[in-house]
Amino acid sequence: MVPAQGRTGLREWLRRLAVPQQELFAAEIRQGLDADAVPLGDLEARHLAVAAGRLRSVVHRTDGRSPSVEAELYDGTGQVALVWMGRRRIVGLEAGTRLVARGRVAQLGDGRLAIYNPTYELRP
Repeated sequence: MVPAQGRTGLREWLRRLAVPQQELFAAEIRQGLDADAVPLGDLEARHLAVAAGRLRSVVHRTDGRSPSVEAELYDGTGQVALVWMGRRRIVGLEAGTRLVARGRVAQLGDGRLAIYNPTYELRP
């Protein structure tokens, strides 16, 4: 007979095999970030939101009149653009960084979602 703990480990292993890789990635990213965070796939324009995830890319825009820092936050369920206007660089923001961002969600002309000048917390 297999001990109860052994069966639990086997069940977890089988569950991980059956769950799509994206869902496992999403759960891993959201783990330990923020309990208030909404899955990015569920964000709606014009609402205040707490978004948690990992940065896929960070771009420093210096062309035009006003510089900005643009980052793409991803959590496995969706993505949202984070845009800081008037900033040339933000220390600590780089691809792969985990963070929690808070702000009002806007819908861009091409249908993508963005949060302008969000407050944020970097996470290990």
